[in-house]
Amino acid sequence: MELHDLHYFVAVAENLHFGRAAEQLHLTQPALSRQIRALENELEVQLFYRTKRKVELTIAGQTFLEEARQILRHAERAVLTTRKVARGEMGELKLSFTASALRSVVPQILRVFRDRYPEVRLTLTEQCTCDQVEALLARQIDVGFLHPPVDETLLVTIPLRTDVCAIALPEDHPLVRKKLLNLSDLAHEPFLLHPRQEGPNFYDRILRLCQEAGFRPNVVQEVTANQTRIGLVAAGMGITFIPETLQDIGDPTVIYRYLQGPAPTLPLAIARRCDDTSPVVQHFCKVVDDQLKTNRNYAPLLKRPDPTLANCPIEHYSGNRKK
Repeated sequence: MELHDLHYFVAVAENLHFGRAAEQLHLTQPALSRQIRALENELEVQLFYRTKRKVELTIAGQTFLEEARQILRHAERAVLTTRKVARGEMGELKLSFTASALRSVVPQILRVFRDRYPEVRLTLTEQCTCDQVEALLARQIDVGFLHPPVDETLLVTIPLRTDVCAIALPEDHPLVRKKLLNLSDLAHEPFLLHPRQEGPNFYDRILRLCQEAGFRPNVVQEVTANQTRIGLVAAGMGITFIPETLQDIGDPTVIYRYLQGPAPTLPLAIARRCDDTSPVVQHFCKVVDDQLKTNRNYAPLLKRPDPTLANCPIEHYSGNRKK
């Protein structure tokens, strides 16, 4: 039995007239009659009562009609779904992001992508950069929002933005009285940093800048979560570097000050496998590219803030000043 046999049967069952059904199917009436007779022989049941005046469905024919319609609907849905998947309009996209990425560009990109491709199922996980690289290579995720550089030839990255990091200080700290700090001002401070294995490039960049300023930072504790480090700063346990996208979270008693001269920066990029030809991934990258073109704050290094705005909400000094 072929799908066209079901089409022929449904056409006759819905018209209850071989001539009209044949015209609808662009067949001759004798050819259609032969097809229906062959179908009945294959099923070993009579599907129609035929007289010179009318055609009626038998009880078996009525049952077969519902089943045939269901099969045809499933077949049509299978074709439509397959075509949508091939065009990247349906499927699954597995994404991963760092904490700072979720506070910056990710929400807007996801909103646009979901509006354009509502039938693509998104799976989201939060991971550090190193874990994202491993997950990409293991094909556990499709796209990662991470912090370059990524030393992996099997991946391609697209830069999104670069955040300048500020120093988080407890509100009663003596350095709060200064609008801008020199890195050497921090020489005798206890540092709270993220674990090196979760971001070796950023960690080493901080150590290198401190060494260039003439000291080695006294790292008293390594803490993964930015919000936890902010809480420890509020408790007077030390100071830490926080990217500007995360400065509106945590304890309001924490004060942020920027550095004069070289300061740690945290670049953000998306990464995907070089050999990934998934149309869904291609569409997602196109959405990212569109957002880069329409929102110039994503890509460039953010301008150093006006020192008189050092404690204002972050939106006042991220690239173009809000009006």
